[in-house]
Amino acid sequence: MEIRQPEQVSEALRKPRGVVFIPDVSRLTPQAQGLIVRCLQTQEERPKVIVGLSGAVELARGRGTLREDLLYRLHLAQVDLTAEGMRETLAQHRARLVADEAARKAEAERLAAEKAAQMKASGVSVKNSRMRSKVVARATTSPKVTRR
Repeated sequence: MEIRQPEQVSEALRKPRGVVFIPDVSRLTPQAQGLIVRCLQTQEERPKVIVGLSGAVELARGRGTLREDLLYRLHLAQVDLTAEGMRETLAQHRARLVADEAARKAEAERLAAEKAAQMKASGVSVKNSRMRSKVVARATTSPKVTRR
């Protein structure tokens, strides 16, 4: 979710997942910046917060458009992609996450196939669709047909 107005900050930070992108944090009010600080300090489950700043940090500090406590919190979480080995480390981490997700999906599919086989063996037919799966018991009698 991209944040451009101070009113959007509170709602966006309440969500436990996702990404909150703030293109220019210095354009937010000090109160909105305070909400970001509190979120970073206190919320265990919070969205990823990506903060941009147009211009130099020192200029924003000098003008008073960037809170010191927010600057401190952001500085702690700053990632220098030019540091030696950082890009490779991030690439390895992403690859591990992708492999873990693929393994979870494969396990879920295996479990679903196993369950479908068990249901079929017990006399329950399963109709699959890309959007939904429906379980339908086999009818022992023919369905009622009404004519108009």
